[in-house]
Amino acid sequence: MNSRGPTSNVKSNQLIGAENVAVTESPSLSTCTIHIERRGGRGDAGARALERHLRRLSGIHDVDISFRTGDARITYDGSVISEETIRDAVRDRHVSIQDESETATDEVSTRSELRQEAVFVGLTLLGMAVGLVTGWLEGPQLLMWAGYGVAYVFGGWYGLKGAVETLRHRAVDIDLLMIVAALGALSIGAPFEGAMLLFLFSLSNTLQHYAIGRSRRAIKSLVEMRPDEAQVLRDGEEVTVPIDEVVVGDMFVVRPGDKIPLDGVVASGEGTVDQASLTGESVPVPKEPGDEVFGGTINESGSLEIEVTRQAHESAISRLITMVEEAQSEKAPTQRLIDRLEQPYVLGVFGLTIAAIAIPLGLGSEFTSTFYRAMTLMVAASPCAVIISTPAAVLSAIASGGRQGVLFKGGEHVEAAANIDAVAFDKTGTLTRGETQLTDVFVRDSLVDESLTADELLSLAAAVQSRSEHHLARATVSEAEDRALDVPDAQRFQSAAGKGVRADLDDGTIHIGNRSYVKTVLEDAAIEGLEPGLDRLQSLEAEGKTSVLVVREHAGTVTVLGWLTFTDTVRPGAAEMIEELRSLGVEHIVMLTGDNERVAQQIADEVGIDEVQAELLPEEKVATIEDLVERHENVAMVGDGVNDAPALATATLGIAMGGAGTDVALETADVVLMGDDIGKIPYVLGLGRRTRRTLTVNLAIAFGAIALMVGTILLRGIPLPLAVVGHEGSTVLVSLNGLRLLGFRE
Repeated sequence: MNSRGPTSNVKSNQLIGAENVAVTESPSLSTCTIHIERRGGRGDAGARALERHLRRLSGIHDVDISFRTGDARITYDGSVISEETIRDAVRDRHVSIQDESETATDEVSTRSELRQEAVFVGLTLLGMAVGLVTGWLEGPQLLMWAGYGVAYVFGGWYGLKGAVETLRHRAVDIDLLMIVAALGALSIGAPFEGAMLLFLFSLSNTLQHYAIGRSRRAIKSLVEMRPDEAQVLRDGEEVTVPIDEVVVGDMFVVRPGDKIPLDGVVASGEGTVDQASLTGESVPVPKEPGDEVFGGTINESGSLEIEVTRQAHESAISRLITMVEEAQSEKAPTQRLIDRLEQPYVLGVFGLTIAAIAIPLGLGSEFTSTFYRAMTLMVAASPCAVIISTPAAVLSAIASGGRQGVLFKGGEHVEAAANIDAVAFDKTGTLTRGETQLTDVFVRDSLVDESLTADELLSLAAAVQSRSEHHLARATVSEAEDRALDVPDAQRFQSAAGKGVRADLDDGTIHIGNRSYVKTVLEDAAIEGLEPGLDRLQSLEAEGKTSVLVVREHAGTVTVLGWLTFTDTVRPGAAEMIEELRSLGVEHIVMLTGDNERVAQQIADEVGIDEVQAELLPEEKVATIEDLVERHENVAMVGDGVNDAPALATATLGIAMGGAGTDVALETADVVLMGDDIGKIPYVLGLGRRTRRTLTVNLAIAFGAIALMVGTILLRGIPLPLAVVGHEGSTVLVSLNGLRLLGFRE
């Protein structure tokens, strides 16, 4: 069992603080993923019965189980029920649970099972051919029936296994339909038709498992890119150490061409790293001391010494693999609906079949022809293609996104991406580079203390800002370091979210903030130089620059010392990305920012944004998203996953950028862009829309085939082999159509 902490996929209980934000479902609500015995067949009616059994247990919040894939995902209240109790409840229903060692070899066993299924399909075909040819040539009856016997045993093996397991859970599914139809054909002297049904049934079943397995392997293959060992520096010597034994703080060496084994920060050296496997970036990324690197990526040039920041199981690539596996177990709304309808639909088909036998016989029809027609009707009405149409497409979409550095945290989010009508963007770090630079330091002209220089003002500001993580603060401190200024120590630091900061220095309290800070925090103070200071802010903002006042409070007087000016640059390709969104049918695009309106509007005009909401506090971003949802219903929010966590959680679809190194992004957003490529956002919506079209086509094929064949059978009648070909052919077709999403690159 693979257990996680509190589940974060439910958009509620947002906690908003001044300096940080956390979003969580409930303090005691946890989610575990159990790897269970994979059952034969295509129906999951037995899994639905197990779900109902588990939901009756006290403390169970949600359950998703699939016998086809061998996954059980259970959300529960840890204060009411334990994991071990849940495991015992699963075992009580005669379902085997894989331990960790079995899970480690699951890929090997799955491939082995698939090969066995393929062998069984081959034996079924061989037996059917022997029986058919022997019958045509009027050969020995024993040989003919031996051939058909082989076909029935091997062709019906997995279907019978699935039917029995489902019946043990007091449910019925499509496997039972197929077995009954094949035996029915045999009972009326049509062994070839029954053998053909079982052959195509087992063949399409195997192809289905292959399609699902391929989409899952596309993600699991990521783990193979991570080396098993690292060259760790110990006492000045390089020592080869298994990555599971490397701890945070260790230093390891990576040479050109080597794979980086663990997440870390470059301590020395420069080079370029190919991060395409993780973030989807097509161009190698330059790295220098202080830059973050990720395990599983490739060092293309330069020798790097890297300090470990995360252990192997906590690395970005490990988290990506884990979360995609969890995403694959979460069903899309369409799939949930189909799963709920499977049981009553199958019972309805049985009822229709019985009626197709009883009514004609009551009217005097001949038994053999009536029974044959009823078996044909049962095959034609079976919902195999309907059931596989959704998971084949959704799992392929999730796998396709994972290979492009886009993590969908469940099938429901793939479908949500298809319906987005409006997109809201955070500005800093999303539409812009987020690499804010301090461009100007102005000392007020009429300042009484004429001896204050620009460097001295910057030194005071850097002392205060050194305690803050805000992007303006980082730019201030960076500029002070570049000028090699002597920065004093600040005490009693305080922050007003979205407004400004303050701290005590030897010569009083220094305030740094925008006009909102002045109006609220300093509202009762008589501030010398306030009017010319605000006027200068206004003129600088009109130029598209972000500016803040520096105010000193000392000996009962409050004085504007000067102001700092910052700029940020728009990300390359932002305007093109906006145009792509419009071409996908997005009706309204909004920018949300805590920055001043003039700066925000200038950037909005540059990239083509429809609406600007500026000078917003974190809680005001949430209110704005709620308003957008009311106006447009389906709204995507794109942010950096940290300050925007509440807004990401409130939107219909939360998209976090740069999640490879961001825990909050991975926990809060519905979709995580592992890199910082803003061009991936149209890919997210495009993949959602392509998946929706694929689902529509798949369901049209599935229901169309059923309607056509059932209608023809009732009106004119068709041979059982033709019904078999139509039924199984549609199943294979929707599986292959869903698999096409693995190659989506738009």
